[in-house]
Amino acid sequence: MRQPSRRRRQTLVAWMFCLPFVAVFATFMLMPIGGSLAMSFTDITSRDLQTPFAVGFVGLDQYLSLLGDQRFLTSLAVTGLFVLIGIPITIGFALALAVGLNTGRGRIVTILRVGYYAPAVTSIVAISVAWKYILQPDGLLNAALGLVGIPGVNWLNDPVWALPSLIMLAVWRNVGTLMVIFLAGLQSIPKDLLEAATMDGAGAWRRFFGVTLPMLRPTILLGAVLISVGYLQFFEEAFVMTGGGPLDRTLSVAFYTYQQFGVGQYGRASAASYILFLLVALLSLLQFRLLRRKD
Repeated sequence: MRQPSRRRRQTLVAWMFCLPFVAVFATFMLMPIGGSLAMSFTDITSRDLQTPFAVGFVGLDQYLSLLGDQRFLTSLAVTGLFVLIGIPITIGFALALAVGLNTGRGRIVTILRVGYYAPAVTSIVAISVAWKYILQPDGLLNAALGLVGIPGVNWLNDPVWALPSLIMLAVWRNVGTLMVIFLAGLQSIPKDLLEAATMDGAGAWRRFFGVTLPMLRPTILLGAVLISVGYLQFFEEAFVMTGGGPLDRTLSVAFYTYQQFGVGQYGRASAASYILFLLVALLSLLQFRLLRRKD
């Protein structure tokens, strides 16, 4: 009888320690999530805040209307291009930098690591403002291109170049984060495997694709999932630099959701946010299936 009583006391004490976190999590996370999910099945707008009991239940109508909204479909296409182009480029650059820095030695390597990682810890709004001036028609990038005889481009106001400009910014900002993750993965690979491959006559490329890359699969999976969540929800870059234009060519799903909240369409905005959540979950599941460790 004494042992069960002691376990109950331990369980009670554990729950008492957890109670503050559970209360805060339920108040500021679970309740808003549950409330927004419920809102996505209603026709609530800003006019209904004073009369919440007048809100009508519309089921899946908000979701169906989004799939018939051309601007929302455009935002899906823009977000898809941002992810499909940005993630492979970011991973490729980060992996190349990590391999180069992993083989280097000396103080310069430490300086380069800090330099490449610095954009990741800088405010995205500040970075976006700086890049907005760099990409102006009379900005630094066009001035540099003019020095080598290449005509400048109106990067942020050209429907062709606006989205690639945001992708270029995202790659520059996030490559340092993945580089640090890949460096940790490279340094955890047993050197015995690489030495054995070298003794068997494998060259540098063979060792990389036959030993290093397979051993990095869990690390690449972690980096891909982390960067995908951010890329699917990209908002600040478009908000600060282009305002979603020109011609909605940089209108992301997150930006579209923000606009719907801004005009008081709370039910529609909630539905759009949960479609974005579903896209994040599906992409993560796909990446786990493709990049999970294989024997």
